[in-house]
Amino acid sequence: MKAVLEYLKTNQSRFVDELCELLRFPSVSAQPQHTPDLHACADWLVEHCRRIGLSAELCPTPGHPIMLARTPRRAGARPHFLVYGHYDVQPPEPFDLWNSPPFEPTIRGRHLIARGAADNKGQHFAHLKAVEAYLKTGTDLPCDLTFLLEGEEETGSASLTPFLRARRRELRYDAVVISDTGMPAKNLPALTYALRGCASLEVTLRGPSRDLHSGSFGGSVENPAMALCQLLAKMRDAKGRVTIPGFYEDVVAITPLERKQLRRLPGSEEGCRRFLGVPALYGEKGFTSTERTTARPTFEINGLTSGYQGEGGKTIIPAWARAKITMRLVADQQPERIMKATIAWLKQLCPRTVRLEISADHGAPPYLVEPTGAHVQAALRSLRAAFRHEPVLIREGGSIPIVSDFKRILGVDSLLLGLALPDDNAHSPNEKFDLDCFAGGQRMSALLWQELVKAE
Repeated sequence: MKAVLEYLKTNQSRFVDELCELLRFPSVSAQPQHTPDLHACADWLVEHCRRIGLSAELCPTPGHPIMLARTPRRAGARPHFLVYGHYDVQPPEPFDLWNSPPFEPTIRGRHLIARGAADNKGQHFAHLKAVEAYLKTGTDLPCDLTFLLEGEEETGSASLTPFLRARRRELRYDAVVISDTGMPAKNLPALTYALRGCASLEVTLRGPSRDLHSGSFGGSVENPAMALCQLLAKMRDAKGRVTIPGFYEDVVAITPLERKQLRRLPGSEEGCRRFLGVPALYGEKGFTSTERTTARPTFEINGLTSGYQGEGGKTIIPAWARAKITMRLVADQQPERIMKATIAWLKQLCPRTVRLEISADHGAPPYLVEPTGAHVQAALRSLRAAFRHEPVLIREGGSIPIVSDFKRILGVDSLLLGLALPDDNAHSPNEKFDLDCFAGGQRMSALLWQELVKAE
């Protein structure tokens, strides 16, 4: 391992230059005009992987190609791990808020600024550099590795799930390693062991066949906007708990170990309040803000639409009212079961004076890997050695649907070893990646394969 770690240290300047090359591709998957840039970026990755000693290929999909790169195979059965990442990036707009052009990488101090620097090019590139160090120093990798880099993560990974299903028999791994999350601070490396799932729907209440004059008809017919507000208000009680029958039935309780880890995170309730700019925090009674946003389910109204929205007044009873709703779910809640219970509850509460329409949208199951498991402990050892600080176990409140797909389709758990810092501005102007985290991520990856094999 000494030769591998020395190679990483010696070649940091070149690694940064190569990452800058990768970041110059405006591989924005949401904008069709950048389709050629996505293909060019994928081609660059294939050539780069081959140059460092991997076999690599582009796999066509109905969307953007998926790149598979593999380490040289050894005879005999060995552990095999998958490294997942994505080469597509978010749109850079608004351009006027960037301090430097988004696709002209700029270094300021230890910050590399460019769209995609942290999300996700810099993070998966750290793993590629670690493998390069093994191959170029002639150091034996204790396992086989495959890199899967897709070009549609920022638009929902539409091609990846069918790809996994179609090639399930050949895509057999012991675990998946993903660096597409974050760490709370440079001195607090982290493993994310849980993600919330999501279920979304749209609710419409229809009243009269047209907007009505409120003076002529007010008081004689139901106002759909008022009815919708009253209906939605019944979905949560005064203690912040969702009232849907059975909503909490499958929720896995927070363990003492988890609460101990959560207490290690920086920040305070008052600091959170000031950061968010609210008069007071709010949420389910009996839980901290961090627990509420990572380990407890929610019912959220994302949008409300009804009636006249222009300037001035218009005295009407609107013909309809609509709300967009999402529910964040935690282990072991299932989107289908929660959706069914929610629809039944809405129907039960809806007054007979309006017609209820419900359109169910996408859903993603929550994800949790046992934090005391052997693979997790191996990953924590590699984080500790690479960053020279005690790592923390964290949950994240968002959803990464592909993690659940890896579990459901390939039957393997994912180790989420994020390298991005909270202020790295992912999805925002002036996105950056800390070069110390880049180097630390390379060391972590180099050590990880040794530790995972020990855990097998």
